[in-house]
Amino acid sequence: MSQSVEQVLEFPQVVEIVRRYVASPLGTAELETLRPLEDRAAAERLLAEAGEAMGYLRRGEADARPGGRPPLPFGFTGLHDVRAAAARLGVEGAELEPLEILHLLELLSRAGDVRSALEASRESFPRLAALVENLAEFRPLLHDLAGKILPNGELDDHASAALRRIRREIEQQRRAIQASLERFLRAHSEEGSLQEEYVTIRNERLVVPVKAGQKRRIDGVIHASSSSGQTLFVEPLETIDLNNQLVRLAEEETVEIHRILREMTARLAHYADAIGEAIRTLAYLEATFARGRFGVEFDGVIPAFSPEATPRLDLRQARHPLLEDLLRRKGRSAVPLSLAMDHDHRVLIISGPNTGGKTVALKTVGLMALMARAGLPVPAQAATFPWFAPVLADIGDYQSIQDSLSTFSAHIAALRGMVENAAPGSLALIDELGAATDPQEGGALAVAVVDYFRQAGAFTLVSTHLPALKVYGAKTPEVLSASVGFNEETLEPNYRLAVGLPGKSAGLDIARRLGLPEAIIVRAQQTLSAQDTEVASLLRELHRRVDEQHAAEAALEEQRLQLARREKEIAREWEKRETQKFQELERRVEAALEKFTAEARETIEKIAQSSGRRAASEASRRTARVERDTREEFEAALRGVPSGAAPRTLPAPGEGSLVRLKGVAAPARVKRKLSDGRFEVEVGALRMQVDAGDVLEVIPASPGAGPRALPDRVTVQMAPRTAGALSEINVIGATAEEARERVDKFLDTAVMGTLGRVRIIHGHGMGVLRKTLWQMFASHPHVERYYQAEQQEGGAGATIVELRS
Repeated sequence: MSQSVEQVLEFPQVVEIVRRYVASPLGTAELETLRPLEDRAAAERLLAEAGEAMGYLRRGEADARPGGRPPLPFGFTGLHDVRAAAARLGVEGAELEPLEILHLLELLSRAGDVRSALEASRESFPRLAALVENLAEFRPLLHDLAGKILPNGELDDHASAALRRIRREIEQQRRAIQASLERFLRAHSEEGSLQEEYVTIRNERLVVPVKAGQKRRIDGVIHASSSSGQTLFVEPLETIDLNNQLVRLAEEETVEIHRILREMTARLAHYADAIGEAIRTLAYLEATFARGRFGVEFDGVIPAFSPEATPRLDLRQARHPLLEDLLRRKGRSAVPLSLAMDHDHRVLIISGPNTGGKTVALKTVGLMALMARAGLPVPAQAATFPWFAPVLADIGDYQSIQDSLSTFSAHIAALRGMVENAAPGSLALIDELGAATDPQEGGALAVAVVDYFRQAGAFTLVSTHLPALKVYGAKTPEVLSASVGFNEETLEPNYRLAVGLPGKSAGLDIARRLGLPEAIIVRAQQTLSAQDTEVASLLRELHRRVDEQHAAEAALEEQRLQLARREKEIAREWEKRETQKFQELERRVEAALEKFTAEARETIEKIAQSSGRRAASEASRRTARVERDTREEFEAALRGVPSGAAPRTLPAPGEGSLVRLKGVAAPARVKRKLSDGRFEVEVGALRMQVDAGDVLEVIPASPGAGPRALPDRVTVQMAPRTAGALSEINVIGATAEEARERVDKFLDTAVMGTLGRVRIIHGHGMGVLRKTLWQMFASHPHVERYYQAEQQEGGAGATIVELRS
């Protein structure tokens, strides 16, 4: 019996792994439909959703405490399969069971949690948020029906006022019957007619156990007897009316329960379509997060599909998921494979020893191609596939006695079907092509088959031991050769796929290692044709040279790394020595400046005493300028300008150029060049005129600098400048706090513009603004002194502030 490609490549087993990550019957049922799709757009949508689910889960893991998988803000555990109950909502007059209603309400509550969580993450996970957009608002329904059904499926007493009354009367009636029967037991306890002194229930009636031989002494109705016939369960005559009333109340309770259930069912029926949508959405979301959890657990990535015009198959560090799952349980890891094929290299011929991993390589590529089409992440660092449709595979032994097929015949039958479906968009996987027949004929047939697939434009991966196919791969430019790794000393495979050279079969070497008599091995070697021997020798030499090349490259890489480490060490040592030198130089300059500043203060105090405060203020500003210039020259020296060197030749700044000015921290932009060699520049909101000598540096424009186009629907309007905006600010009408903030920013800007004196206009009023601002000036770091303006400058309505240099 022939197998489908999905079965050959074990796709259903991968689905079983994904099924581990669902918690409800809804998610399990959704995964039943997980298949490779025929619609590329649909597959890409599934992959994008799985990618967001992986991101959502990984963000949760990053935010969680170490050790243990963090729970989702919503979950699917505990959800029941409510599809049948939801379907009955569309039936006129239907009445759901209490547990069915309870399970539906639980699902609707969970739907609300899911919607809230995903909509809150819409910015990061828009596709997941889009999946819950159509979920209805169920809070009014949940509010009306919540708490009416207990977890065990019984209606709560408060489900309706009538039910609460009936159950209260039932409880009272039972107590009355219990009291009556206890009186009866006390009255007959000494007669010897009672078997036991207790009350029990038979046929929903309260009865007492009476000895069979004493039944005539008890007036009442016999409802049952014990298995031995020695005990009769009698309802005393005096409690019959009480029991009848209890039965009537129980019937009323049943009627009321059915009425409540029908009413609740009708309420749910109004939401039938929305409930159906919620069931489908939660099932789909659970399957989506199961696919995402699979990707996270298997360190997977979301595969991409290459453009149809430039098909490309590119796998990096890919691992077969079933092999990975098996080896993880044993504490081991699968050996990854990497390969790249494109429009000009569509055929890959893999050769090498038995059990070396050739078949695993074919199955890994084919299975991952199916997983990509099914919207599943793949265990790899990166994966790109053409849109393979169809995927064709001949892997395994299809020998069938029942169908009278030999192994070779079964392979030919499979190849015939593959040839008939070969097309430019297909993927063909053929294991041990040309085997199970005469090697020469098998080799010729294998070459012809592979060449047919090549000319048909199909991506083709073939495993083989045949020399003819290896030679074909080496001689055909569009065909890539690959080999699986093999340890020459231990004669054991290492399962590593090396693209670029054919592999050695090493059948005789393996047979020798496994203990086949040496005489047989020697005889086999003698039987090999000269051509076979030459091919084997050539491959052996080729592998040896490649290994030597790899070893040489590894040695060179190690030398390069050592040299890079040594260069870093030398650079660190040099930087350390230079830093120490600069620190010592800075310390000396700072000490000299401190001495200069101290002496300058003494001199300024003497000037103040002899010539007045205004002369002292001018001397202070000049002293500050000398100190600032000295610091700038020192910083320039630290940047690499040697003492006594010729002055730097700066490029002439043009209009719009950015320049750095003496004493101004922020860059200035040149607005225009004046006739006397001076420049008009703009620093923030300030405009000033500076000498060419004040320009320390012309800041080079970064690549691509210049006027930039603004984004769509964005415009910029420059605020008009008033004549006095450079040296004064008007805060009349502002609150005290607003005035403080505006004036503080204004002082910062004025200092950047090296202004020495500014005017603050605050008005007369109640004097609140003046008082607030003067309190701020008293401790402000930029303020040297402040005082009321002269009458022509505003008098008591303005304050003059002299700034520190």
